[in-house]
Amino acid sequence: MAIEITVPVLGESVVEATIARWIKKAGDAVAADEPVVELETDKVTLEVPAPVNGTLTDIIAAEGATVEVGALLATMTEGSAPAKAPAKESAPAESKSEPAPAPAPTPAPTPAPAASSAVQTLSPAVRRLIDENNLNPAAIPATGKDGRLTKSDVQDAIAKGIGKASSPAASSAPAVAGPRNDDPREERVPMSRLRRIIAQRLKEAQNTAAMLTTFNEVDMTELMKLRSEYKEDFEKNHGARLGFMGMFVKAAITALGEYPAVNAEIHGDDIIYKNFYNIGVAVGTPQGLVVPVLKDAQDLSLSDIEKTIADFGMRARDGKLGPADMMNGTFTISNGGVYGSLMSTPIINPPQSAILGMHKIQKRPVAVGDKIEIRPMMYLALSYDHRIIDGREAVSFLVRIKESIEDPRRLLLGV
Repeated sequence: MAIEITVPVLGESVVEATIARWIKKAGDAVAADEPVVELETDKVTLEVPAPVNGTLTDIIAAEGATVEVGALLATMTEGSAPAKAPAKESAPAESKSEPAPAPAPTPAPTPAPAASSAVQTLSPAVRRLIDENNLNPAAIPATGKDGRLTKSDVQDAIAKGIGKASSPAASSAPAVAGPRNDDPREERVPMSRLRRIIAQRLKEAQNTAAMLTTFNEVDMTELMKLRSEYKEDFEKNHGARLGFMGMFVKAAITALGEYPAVNAEIHGDDIIYKNFYNIGVAVGTPQGLVVPVLKDAQDLSLSDIEKTIADFGMRARDGKLGPADMMNGTFTISNGGVYGSLMSTPIINPPQSAILGMHKIQKRPVAVGDKIEIRPMMYLALSYDHRIIDGREAVSFLVRIKESIEDPRRLLLGV
């Protein structure tokens, strides 16, 4: 019996992925739930398992292809199968997959007229990219089913600088980089899908939001004393390391409750206020930045927060974070201090309206009363969307974070 392996649901607002690599080859015997292919989205890398025991018969979509949710990736036959089918073993996986008819997600680009005919059926995500980048959809080659324009088509057009609509804004755009002579000492490597989409979304945030950053500094003396005194007991009792991020998450929840606009988002002409706190924690990986989310963080204890953050970090390094781990964040905290950053201006993670940046703890001379003392200090940065958050709210929010960290008893007492 032939079984189809298709692209699974990839998560909120994610409609397509790139085939990073085939783990199994045509002709390989596979067990149920054994990974057969690795997909890369703009959020995570995930493995697609075999649905049943059997043999992988046909690979439909080649490595590097862009595929939409529900697209056919491969077929397999169910039941006990030989380790290798002799006919397939004599040919490499590529020769098996290439001659197969191309599925809907990977046909050759269609001429411009086909793209023009698809203008009326642009998806919301495609329409948004078209409008925000002032593009002419008829000038962009379409590779989607029935000549439809996909999000990947538009992103490729943006990267290549093609499809610009005729307007003053377009004419003032930077010139597209022309051909360059490669030096033999250089290495040209295509950007991964994750890296390309990260770049696109960060630029999109800059183009869309009225983004400002306000700064403050926090004296870490009391929090460091608290951590030094109780870290061993905390780890012994809760099985989790007592770090600084958990306390900043707690402080952020308190401040977000007092300044709800920082936890809100703009949707059209409306402001959506969130009566819950899903805190994203930015994690750096070799593939790029990912932001797993602490869901309903207001209901988590400090030990639960620390355990979850540690789990996020471990799974991010192993590439095991799933789409559900990245969804529905309302506010993000990024800690550039772990890399030695003294100060930075973090970029908002759309559709959120603000992001808190933590930085390196560095001893500096500061005025304490009428004396100069050496204290462990950290710069804090809050980047925010001025369309929804006023300067007073942003500064007050950051001051509230500062007060909670400098006197951790406030978090315990709720004052």
